[in-house]
Order: sequence, then C-alpha cells, then structure tokens
Amino acid sequence: MTRRLIVTGASGFVGGSIVCQAGDAWEVHAFSGREPPIRRDGLVWHRLDLLEPGQVTRAFHELRPNAVIHSAAIADIEYCQTHQDEAWRVNVETARLVAELCREGGVRLVHVSTDTIFDGEKGGYREDDAPGPVNYYGQTKLAAEAAVVATAVNWAIGRLAIVMGLPFFGRGNTFLPKMLVALKEGRQVGVPQAEIRTPVDVVTAGRALLELAGNEFQGRIHLAGNEVVRRVDMARRIAAHVGFSPDLIVPNDPSVIPGRVARPRDVSLDNTVARTTLKTPMRELEDAVDLVMRTKMGN
Repeated sequence: MTRRLIVTGASGFVGGSIVCQAGDAWEVHAFSGREPPIRRDGLVWHRLDLLEPGQVTRAFHELRPNAVIHSAAIADIEYCQTHQDEAWRVNVETARLVAELCREGGVRLVHVSTDTIFDGEKGGYREDDAPGPVNYYGQTKLAAEAAVVATAVNWAIGRLAIVMGLPFFGRGNTFLPKMLVALKEGRQVGVPQAEIRTPVDVVTAGRALLELAGNEFQGRIHLAGNEVVRRVDMARRIAAHVGFSPDLIVPNDPSVIPGRVARPRDVSLDNTVARTTLKTPMRELEDAVDLVMRTKMGN
C-alpha cells in the first residue's frame, strides 16, 4: 500500500535528495516556495509559503499524510546571524507548526537537525550529550528540536553532520561543487584547518531520513559518516580520490575572513545508534564520494 509523505524544503540540498530517492512505497508531496525542478509519477509539487500558517494547515488537512520529513530551514550560518528574526521564523516557528499539525493528525514526523547544536569543545558527541550552540543558526536548530519534542507525539530527529555531495537539482548549499570547479581550473581551495567533522554524503542522508519516515524509531539519531576528519584533510582526500592534486587544497584560518561567523571546532558525531538501528549504511569518506558520483551520473 502506497503511503503519503510530505517533504518540506523539497527544493533544497537535502530535501532534493529525499524527493529524488523516495521509491514507489511513497506518494511524495513536495512543499517548496519554488517552481518544481522535476516532474515524475508519484511526485506532487506544492508551491506554498511555510511562513503562511493557513496555507500549510490547509495542505495538511487536504493531504492527510502518513509521514512528514521537515527539512526546510535557512542553513546559511552568516545569513542567520544577520537576519535573526527571519531565521527564527523559518527555522523554529515552521518546525513548531509542522509538529502541531502532525500531533493533531496522528502523523509521523522526522525533523532534520544539525551537528551545529553542539559547542565543539569535545567531539564524538552522542545523542544525549548536552548541546551548546556557538552561533545563531545552531540556536535556532536547537530551539526547533525543543519545539518538536514538546509538541509532536510520533517523532524522530535526525541530526546531520556536515553533508557532502552534489545537488540532485539546483545549486545546493554544499562545498563540493564549488571545490570541483576550482580544482578543474587548477585553482587552490582554502579549507578550515582546525574544524573537525564526521561528513555524511547527501545520498545516504536522504535514504536514512526516508527510512526513519517509514519506521518506528523514536528519539534523536546522529546521521554521520564513520570517520572523524579535519575538514582540510577531508577535502584533500576527496580531491585525490577524484583525480586532482591534494596540494591544491590549502589550510586557512577562517577567523580572519571578514564577516565569517564562529563555527564549533569539533562537532564529530558518534553514529552508533544509526549504525545499529538503520538498514541504511553509514559510510567511510571515499565510499561516500563514490556513491555520490554514481548516483549523480545515474540521476
């Protein structure tokens, strides 16, 4: 029996992965403020404004979904810092509204969160470790988590590590496409030296979120790769793996970049819960790069 799934933020980087990878088991209803970038059987595109509660409520009541993946958010850290009212409305208030509608309709909710809710002082964060965001984006995502927990009944929160990959459509909010362009042109790419992450690829992230939409897991879960790496080493390994000189990747000190907002130093995530709970495998870096390239080429 086909189940009905709403995906908010469907035209975004992670949302696009979810929409494009949802199989025949789902009738997908994509919520976005943009025109549909793709059309296919089993996908219905709804152009609406998530900041208009009436539009969202009407759509929920008409569709009566089985599950919702709420991936809509402003993920640009600098923009959130300088547009705090807008960031709060988009990142927190829409999450609260979606959680309320899911509770009223008895709908499964999968909320997409981030590693940036942690302060980065220790790394290896588990799901029950205390958060402490160092920028406003992280504050909004932490507040959104709290709204989901306080409001929804049947919920899961998928915290994503830094997401690596190529967008299924559009440009996406990700470093890899820009890095590949620069490498092809023989230009150096500056990458933060001190920041440590557990990168997850966008294909795996989309598959894991879809799996969560269809299962009964309740709680927070860290969707992260299997390796803890410095961002500069991650970029060098990717460059070498796809045939470019890793010497084109140069470490930089992001603290001297004008206007760059503080990031946590080490928000590596412990993915034990994901590895032992989900059928979707978490991956090593080169394996993740191969998966991204194969999926993009076949898309």
